[in-house]
Amino acid sequence: MPSISASGVTLSYEESGRGAPVVLVPGTGSRGRTWRLHQVPALVAAGYRAITVDPRGAGDSGPAKPGLTLGDLAADTAAIIEQVVGGPAAVVGTSMGAMTGQELALVRPELLTRAVLMASRARPDPLSRALAEADRILADTGITLPPQYEAVVRAMQNLSPRTLEDPQPAQDWLDILELSPAGALDEGARAQLDARLTEDRRAAYRQIATPTLVLSFADDLIAPAVRGRELAAAIPGAQYTEIEAAGHYGYLEQPEAVNEALLRFLGES
Repeated sequence: MPSISASGVTLSYEESGRGAPVVLVPGTGSRGRTWRLHQVPALVAAGYRAITVDPRGAGDSGPAKPGLTLGDLAADTAAIIEQVVGGPAAVVGTSMGAMTGQELALVRPELLTRAVLMASRARPDPLSRALAEADRILADTGITLPPQYEAVVRAMQNLSPRTLEDPQPAQDWLDILELSPAGALDEGARAQLDARLTEDRRAAYRQIATPTLVLSFADDLIAPAVRGRELAAAIPGAQYTEIEAAGHYGYLEQPEAVNEALLRFLGES
């Protein structure tokens, strides 16, 4: 897997296709390969160069230390664009990856042609603060949940009830999640839990000039659609799309609808 070095950090990536570059940044604890099942083939077929990134602390990238910030991750993404692309690129992110894109659009707008922000928000709320703190507490105890239990919790948190109502897709997802448990977090994965929104950023995001699509998932419990609408309202000229029958994993759960919205936005003149 190719990599670059930026400020003493190794950043691994993969790329496919030729054409206008699109950099894809995953969410907390995820590797760039999560995009390769659905979004990368769609982008390559549409004539784009898709570059997937392992964020600092995930996969082959690192190191990540306690106190990791969204600013650090934005700087890492900037380094990928500068060293791999060699010029401006579209950035697509989900969850933590989307928040990374928001910060990048704010501090390095010259590197972005467009931004697609999935499952994101502009400010924390009591539930998101409580969930983030609970995740950190669980990680710091060193407790490893049984895979079967963890699979059920992740399914309920991240998938639409409409997916879970259908026995076969529900079982398929439970099997996938059980076979890929988060388990005990290493230092890098634990550091990613520190990279989060800690304050209301709506006023700051009013300075973003990059053409932006905010894409929310109607049944998302972690980044509710109402928070996505707030984010879109804060960014001047931002478009907003909401995908039905999708939870926080919406880009995997409803890939056709996500890809349609993504390609339509990227193809606008």
